[in-house]
Amino acid sequence: MSASFRQNLSVLLQLFWLFLKIGPSTFGGGYAMIPVLEKEIVDKRRWISRQEMSDLMSLASSAPGGVGINASACLGYRMGKIPGAFVATVGITLPTFLIVFALSMFYSAFQDVPKVQAAFKGIHGAVIGLIAVAAYRMGRSSIFDRATVLIAASSLIVLLLTGLNPSFMILAGLVLGMAVISAKRLLGMTVVTEKKPSAEQPVIEYYI
Repeated sequence: MSASFRQNLSVLLQLFWLFLKIGPSTFGGGYAMIPVLEKEIVDKRRWISRQEMSDLMSLASSAPGGVGINASACLGYRMGKIPGAFVATVGITLPTFLIVFALSMFYSAFQDVPKVQAAFKGIHGAVIGLIAVAAYRMGRSSIFDRATVLIAASSLIVLLLTGLNPSFMILAGLVLGMAVISAKRLLGMTVVTEKKPSAEQPVIEYYI
């Protein structure tokens, strides 16, 4: 067994185990897993930078399908190409499938039990906290000038006051971003497309 094969296999096993652990945190939707994913991928393992993490989540949010599945596939492909995307996707979906399967068997029998209802209310509160943390961290890296502040604030107001599908807001943000950059270039202004990165440890890259 060659050293390259062992390294590739190690990366695949790490991806599978990582997303197998993160999978249950998607109980509240894909955005609930972002703080956990950021801690494991950026802070602990340093596989990608914080800016790359923000870009990856933007891509996962705009693509069709669940955010959690998209993010796992993107990161898996980033680290291990097609095999990496496959094992990451399997890893994140397997716990959720097993949990939902088990809950579907027992929920109908225990849904009226007060302690079960209280447990679900507690879970809802924890999920709100996770999503709030994820929104703060994504905003900290994505909102860095007046244009991004204005676009973010306008999007929030429109989403709160209307029933507009978030997909349309994503498309609108894409168009507005391109328009702002084009206008700045025509006016001879400095164009900045991302927040100035802070000093970080080197990012470890694996490719299969």
